[in-house]
Formats: sequence, structure tokens, C-alpha cells
Amino acid sequence: MAAMPCETGDFNKWLADFGREATSLGVGPQAVSALNGITYDKKVIGLDRNQKHFKVSFEEFIKNRVSGGRITKGRQMLKKHAQLLARIEKDFGVPPQIIVAIWGMETDYGVVLGKMPAIRSLATLAYDCRRTDFFQQQLFDALRVIDRGDITPAEMRGAWAGEIGQTQFMATSYYRYALDYDGDGRRDLVKSVPDVLGSTANFLKGHGWIRGAGYHPDEPNYAALQGWNKANIYSRALGYFADKLIEGS
Repeated sequence: MAAMPCETGDFNKWLADFGREATSLGVGPQAVSALNGITYDKKVIGLDRNQKHFKVSFEEFIKNRVSGGRITKGRQMLKKHAQLLARIEKDFGVPPQIIVAIWGMETDYGVVLGKMPAIRSLATLAYDCRRTDFFQQQLFDALRVIDRGDITPAEMRGAWAGEIGQTQFMATSYYRYALDYDGDGRRDLVKSVPDVLGSTANFLKGHGWIRGAGYHPDEPNYAALQGWNKANIYSRALGYFADKLIEGS
């Protein structure tokens, strides 16, 4: 959608205008009603302005994110979901350890999804003038995900920037890459492990993942990991985590 002006008038008027624009672009009224009663969240703006976690050393970054307990649990997930992960690798070319590393890094294997209402976070950031175009598109695509019947607005809870589900998809990625991998008719990245893991692989393939190639810096699939998260420290950590999961196997 074309970007709307940011921080003009009061937030409620801006939100109503956004809803009318979404309606004109084909989003159904039930999905647009997810905007009703949404309020501006100053906490989200504060978190957006204070992102210090990528400004630490690699060793500090992985200390808690790639812990012994998380590696142990990840190896258990590789075994528990071996058949599913083998199917995913066959379909998309992404090896199991990468999928499980992302799952572990993002939400500790679906345990910590975040509790902040995604629509509220996205609306706040879409109204803000720092990354207006990006977050207005995210808000629009969140409404399209709802309109498509994938998940409800109440299920759209996550981290402060609007990330959704067990591997924390942004709404535009959800709309573009989410799959109904369990065949139940919905693309559910909150509750369905097959949908979550299959969609994560589909995202990486959509960002250029090459079957059988390496995923560390200066290797072909590192760019796909940066499609997932453009921060070098995060992409490096994913590769490190993935190797730890299969170390000695």
C-alpha cells in the first residue's frame, strides 16, 4: 500500500484513515475491525529507540542465546521432529539444524512467544516517523493475514516490534511465506509446529537458500540467514548454534 503521512492529527483519526485505506485495497471489514480500540503504545517507541543487544561482542551475544540447556533441548527437538525435518529438507533444501537453531533462538522452541498485542505494536510503529513505510506495510499485511483466516487478532501476540509465532515472523513475511504444512487449511505459525518449521524453511528458500551450501560468513547461504535477520552478529550466532546442535553426530 502507498504510505500514509506519519504523526499527523491524533492517533485515532490516523488509525481510522488507515482502516479506510486498507478497506479500499480489499481487506474485509472483520479484519479491519481489528484496529478498533487500538491505542498508541509509548513503551514500544521506547524499545524501538533503545536496541542495544546487537552492540555487544559475539561472545556476549551467544552466552545466553546458545546455552548448554538450549543446545540439549535443540538436540531433543531434532530427534523428536526428525521425520518432519527430513521432509522439510527434501522440500526446501534447508538442513534440520538451521531450522531448529532459528526456533531455539527466537522463542526457545515455542515457549516464549511474547505477550504484546502485535496489532497495537505495528499500529504504533506505523504511525511513528522513524520507519513509517516499513511498518505501515507490516500493519497492512497483518490485517491481510487475519482476513485470510490464518489466525485471529487475539492470537497475534509477540515481541514489541510485532513479530508473530514460534519463529517470530514479521507480518509481511507471514503473508508471503507462511505455509499450511500440516494440511488443516490454516497457516498457523502460533500453534502448528509443522506450519512453523515448514514456513521457516520456505522463508529461507525464498531468500536464496541453496541446497547443500554452507551457511557461515562468506558462504553462499549466509545471505539467506541475513534475510532472516540482517544483523551480522545474529546470523553468525545462528550458524554457530546450528553447528553445536549436530556437533559429534
